[in-house]
Amino acid sequence: MIVVVLLGVLVLVVGGCACVVWAERGGPRWARVVATVTLTASDLLRASAKKRRRGLNPGSQGDD
Repeated sequence: MIVVVLLGVLVLVVGGCACVVWAERGGPRWARVVATVTLTASDLLRASAKKRRRGLNPGSQGDD
């Protein structure tokens, strides 16, 4: 069952990436909408990961 869920997520990710590329080349409106949703989800996941990393190392100053 978990394999089916992971395959579904993989299909959605690949499809979203394809729509981002297609929208950049002037694809149809629905491809631009899917690309916008994909990029927004990516930004949210990236921000979440940053918050999680900061929470794990509250005294850290970075990689400098």
